[in-house]
Amino acid sequence: MQQSAVPELAHTHTRPIHWVATATALAAVVAASAFLQPEAATAVQHGPEAKSAPAAATPPDPARADFPLDCGPAKVIIQKKASGDLDGDGRPETVTVVRCDAGSGTPPSGVYVLTTPEGSSKPRVVATLVDPKDRLSVEELTLRDATITATLLGYSSPDVPSCCPDVDEDAKWQWKNGSFMRSTPPAAQGM
Repeated sequence: MQQSAVPELAHTHTRPIHWVATATALAAVVAASAFLQPEAATAVQHGPEAKSAPAAATPPDPARADFPLDCGPAKVIIQKKASGDLDGDGRPETVTVVRCDAGSGTPPSGVYVLTTPEGSSKPRVVATLVDPKDRLSVEELTLRDATITATLLGYSSPDVPSCCPDVDEDAKWQWKNGSFMRSTPPAAQGM
């Protein structure tokens, strides 16, 4: 066996004190990183085309709205809601599905779009997408990319009991030319 020309180095043998020192240094780095965080990122536009972004607004709360729904002594039930900027003005709207609290059957739903006027805290209905007079119920409601989609349940004739809708229809609404335009997606079909 040939001997090494370099003398044996003392630090090449690990001892428990080396592991303790390494663990302590690592713990100090982790603790320091928890206290030292970078500032929040901000984007700033400069020049004549720079516009100030509108402050983030709170979506309208359907619990504070008055709906054009006559429930008599029964109360109004908010079934579903979704919020987003539907008309591109930078302020969110809320799409709400409401119905009367009926004891039995399938009460018809109304689908309403709410907005909160400037300087007010009370939301108001700005559009009726589904009128309860149409005897439709809403099974699903989604809002994605300023498009509202819903699955509507209805009846093929007045003879069908209100407990058992026998027709389903998919509907889609988008804000175009100052109003909500309804279309039916290609996958719509009856039950």
